[in-house]
Amino acid sequence: YSGKQVEVVKLWSEGISNLSKCENVVVKLGGLGMPLGGFKWHERNAPPSSKDIAKIMSPYYEHCIEEFGVNRCMFESNFPVDNVSTSYTVLWNAFKRITRDYSKNERSSLFRDTALKVYRIAAD
Repeated sequence: YSGKQVEVVKLWSEGISNLSKCENVVVKLGGLGMPLGGFKWHERNAPPSSKDIAKIMSPYYEHCIEEFGVNRCMFESNFPVDNVSTSYTVLWNAFKRITRDYSKNERSSLFRDTALKVYRIAAD
């Protein structure tokens, strides 16, 4: 699929839309920092900023959130694999940038509540 990003993204987008119809499926939003993602973060002279990451990752994550809803999506770090491309702090700041216009409840779902529900973790 090298050099066919537009075609690949279109197929991916259609696949995500179809998958969202399965009500028992939940999406973990992350993992795009690893080299396999094809963004070549690890080849840059300087690591990407949270603004850089948010700009590139937003369309992917926002499509998932639009299709699945905030109650079926959760952010994840994929560390230590993502460490080759960015720091933990920069990645989570990118997630915060992506969701800056979301409501408090929507952000709570993406950053906490969906994970608590899916992994059956009791909140104290």
